[in-house]
Amino acid sequence: MTTAAKVHDGTASPNTLSHLDALESEAVHIFREVAGEFENPVVLFSGGKDSIVMLHLALKAFAPARVPFSLLHVDTGHNFPEVLECRDRTVEKHGLRLHVASVQSHIDRGVLKERADGTRNPLQTLPLTETIRAERFDAVLGGGRRDEEKARAKERVFSLRDEFSQWDPRRQRPELWNLYNGRHAPGEHVRVFPLSNWTELDVWQYIAREDIDLPQIYFAHEREVFQRGGMWLTAGEWGGPKNDETVERRQVRYRTVGDMSCTGAVDSDATTLDAVIAEIAASRLTERGATRADDKLSETAMEDRKRDGYF
Repeated sequence: MTTAAKVHDGTASPNTLSHLDALESEAVHIFREVAGEFENPVVLFSGGKDSIVMLHLALKAFAPARVPFSLLHVDTGHNFPEVLECRDRTVEKHGLRLHVASVQSHIDRGVLKERADGTRNPLQTLPLTETIRAERFDAVLGGGRRDEEKARAKERVFSLRDEFSQWDPRRQRPELWNLYNGRHAPGEHVRVFPLSNWTELDVWQYIAREDIDLPQIYFAHEREVFQRGGMWLTAGEWGGPKNDETVERRQVRYRTVGDMSCTGAVDSDATTLDAVIAEIAASRLTERGATRADDKLSETAMEDRKRDGYF
């Protein structure tokens, strides 16, 4: 059978990219497009799995040269210590520059006020947008994926933000044939999502294939947690548990990591990559839908925050 015939009958030709290779190729192309179109890009990097995969792809995109971007983390002050340790270790390993925008410093200055529920994730917008303006970043790359949440599903790969960092869905640009439009007026910038077309399962399969180091809280471990709003939360200075909330020691893991006040763990015995992949493949809930209280504040919680400048 000829190669043409094999392609016609649906079987792969010898030159066909695997699913993960195709996603990797697309992301590498996006990183290189950003490097070619923008003067001062930055990569959002928290030490979580999506940002670590992003950095891994950036290293591949520009090897053997150095990554031509700095990194930015919006630190809520309530981050998981294991994740911060991984963030700092990774930055040092690759000799990168890390900007930290602190929610706590904005609270100390009086420009932000603590929420009654202790959740700081919604407070990240101002530190993020102020840092973008102060450092004059014209492209901000993040690990948002369309499968995470319905508002993120509306995003283009290159998503224009106005001079106030606000998002207007009506200003979304067509991206036919993987052609990306980075044009923007002075004061505007573009948010870029190289992992847009990836799923949570893709991310984990890629982590396994590339043997990427992650914080251990992504794997099953024993932890003291308490239940609130149907989620297992970790006790901390942010305000939990309350008097009627009982702390238990359970075997859990985290599917996503963010502010400790709104990021829930899931019961799990998945201690290896293969076990995590099998668990995700069987799940019918998105990672944010299952474990992020900040997305449940209202039906349009994420979209409202994105309109105000949140990532």
